[in-house]
Amino acid sequence: MDRSFSKFMVNIPADERSSAFSYPIVTGHDILSMFGSVASELHLPKRVAVITDPNVQNLYASHVQSSLLNFGFRPDTILIPSGEEHKTLDTVRNVYDKLHEAGFGRDAAIVAVGGGVVGDLAGFAAATYYRGVPFAQVPTTLLAQVDSSVGGKVGVNLPYGKNLIGAFYQPRFVFIDVKTLTTLAEREVRSGLAEIIKYGAILDKELFEMIADNIDALLKPDIKLFPEIIERCCSLKASVVEQDERESGYREVLNFGHTVGHAIEALTRYSVLTHGEAITYGMMVEAHMSVNHCGLPQEDARRLCSLLMRLSPPPLPEIIDDHQIYQTMFTDKKVRSGSLRLSLINAIGEGTFGETPDEHYIKQSIRKLFTKERDACGP
Repeated sequence: MDRSFSKFMVNIPADERSSAFSYPIVTGHDILSMFGSVASELHLPKRVAVITDPNVQNLYASHVQSSLLNFGFRPDTILIPSGEEHKTLDTVRNVYDKLHEAGFGRDAAIVAVGGGVVGDLAGFAAATYYRGVPFAQVPTTLLAQVDSSVGGKVGVNLPYGKNLIGAFYQPRFVFIDVKTLTTLAEREVRSGLAEIIKYGAILDKELFEMIADNIDALLKPDIKLFPEIIERCCSLKASVVEQDERESGYREVLNFGHTVGHAIEALTRYSVLTHGEAITYGMMVEAHMSVNHCGLPQEDARRLCSLLMRLSPPPLPEIIDDHQIYQTMFTDKKVRSGSLRLSLINAIGEGTFGETPDEHYIKQSIRKLFTKERDACGP
C-alpha cells in the first residue's frame, strides 16, 4: 500500500501583533504510523499530551501515540467527552488539571486527534496553558479535515453562542490521514460535505460543479474522491487565512451560512444537529438573503439549495422558531454596533462579506426555513 504523503505550506505574514511564520499541512492515506517522523522533523517537543475522545482513542489516537513512542517522544493521553455540548470552559478546565497533574510545563506540546470539537478545544488549551504551548492537529472527520483544523481558530462555546471564547493560535502542523474517513458515520460525511459545498459556493465554482456532478458517489461515500477535494479545500482556506489571519475583513467570507447556523446550534444546545447540518440550513437562509441583497441569480440559489437538500438534514426541532433564530444571531462575533454583518454570495464561487441586509429580508429569509419553500431560495 502506498503510504506516501504530500505537503503544502500555510504562510502567515507578519502584523503588528505577531511575526511571520509558516506551517505545513500533510495529507496522505494510511499514514498515521508516520506521524512521529513528521513531528520529529518539525521539532515538536518530546513531552506530548494527546487529547482525544473515547470514540477516537482506540481507532486512531492509539496509533498516533505508538508512532510518537517509536520516534522517541513521551506521550500521555487525555480523554475529553464526545460531542459539541462538551466544548465548554468546564472541559478545558479539566484538561488544564490533567496537564498539571501529569507535570506538563511550557516545554511540552499538545496533539489533537479527533473531529472539530477535539481540535477546537485542544487548540484552545494549547493557546492558553502556560500562555501557549506548541500543538498539532490530526483531524479524523471530513469536516475537521477540510475546515476546522486549518487556520488557527480555536475556542469553546458558551450556552448563548458558539466559539465566543477563543483565540487565533496556529498549529505547528496539520496531519491529515484520509483513511480515517472509512470509519465515519454517514451523518458525519454529510456534515463535512456541507463545508465543502460552502467552499465551492464562496470561492471556487469549479469545485462546486465537481461536487454537484459527483454528489451520489460522495454520499456513499467513495473515499477515492476525497483526497483531491480535501487538499483543494485546505488550499482555499489557507489562501484566505494568509491574507487575513485574525478575521479583520476578508476571512469573514468563510462564514457563509454560519451566522444563522451558529444561532440554530446555540438554540438547540449543540446536541440536536451537527455543525454541518446547522450550516446547511444556514446556507439556505443566507442564499435567500443573497438573492434579495446581492443580486445572486435565482437559478444559482436554486442549484445551491437543491444540492444542500441532497445532504438530507434532519427536520428543525419544534423548540425553535424564526424569531428565536433572528434574536440569537445578534450573539454572532461579527455584529458591530448592534448591526448584523453577514457573509453572502454574489454568484456561485463569488462570496462577499460585511453585508448588512435589511431587517425585513433577514426575517423573511429565516421564515422560509419553516415552510415547504425552503429549498427554493427564491425572492
